[in-house]
Amino acid sequence: MNILDKIVADKRVEVDLRKSLIPVKQLEQSVLFERQTMSLANKLSNSQTGIIAEHKRRSPSKSVINQNFNVFDVAKGYEDAGVCGMSVLTDGKYFGGSLDDLLTARASCNLPLLRKEFIIDEYQLLEAKAYGADVILLIAAILTRDEIKKFSECAKGLHLEVLLEVHNEAELHKSIMPSLDLIGVNNRNLKTFDVSLDTSKGLSERIPNDFIKVSESGISNIEAIKDLQNYGYKGFLIGENFMKTENAGESAKEFIKSLL
Repeated sequence: MNILDKIVADKRVEVDLRKSLIPVKQLEQSVLFERQTMSLANKLSNSQTGIIAEHKRRSPSKSVINQNFNVFDVAKGYEDAGVCGMSVLTDGKYFGGSLDDLLTARASCNLPLLRKEFIIDEYQLLEAKAYGADVILLIAAILTRDEIKKFSECAKGLHLEVLLEVHNEAELHKSIMPSLDLIGVNNRNLKTFDVSLDTSKGLSERIPNDFIKVSESGISNIEAIKDLQNYGYKGFLIGENFMKTENAGESAKEFIKSLL
């Protein structure tokens, strides 16, 4: 079993447990359920920098990145830095995140929020909405075409945008459909954890222009972004680079300043 299969197997158990504890009705009664969502796609298409900054405490590939920050400060710092959106890891077992992190981020800033999660059930979309997300992530590597269609259409019904993540041409080919807003290319091979920006470059021409192109993982300098912008990328998901510093917001601010 590779790490991705392991995460998904654990996720099924976790989601079943949560479904038994918190009924759908309760999620739908959340104050945030009626909130008007913000468009990350619009923000990115009108931005010169396109930074989506991430809150991530740890990961299977890096173990601990930073356990000291609180989400409130990070979200505020990112907003002050002028990022386009914030990605919040809500997986607990492998990334040290939680839905409460999403809630705190929502209360702390006025940015479009992406719930970064391994989504395998429509229930998780209702959670995303109830906890203040604007965008959800669907990972092509763990979903069938039918699941991508079902989840993305369900998300649209909840006024959530959909970022679909792919790693190769086969995943991209099976996934393209009108119910997606953004297509992200993950430069990290989830099976080996090797990172290469060539993944984004190679797939750029295969992504139709109807979708905002986002490059994810392994982006740690200005040159990488300027290079990828030449390939039509409008969004850049950066997590570790800011999170491993003393002050995530400050480092995001310096990064964006040098981009402009």
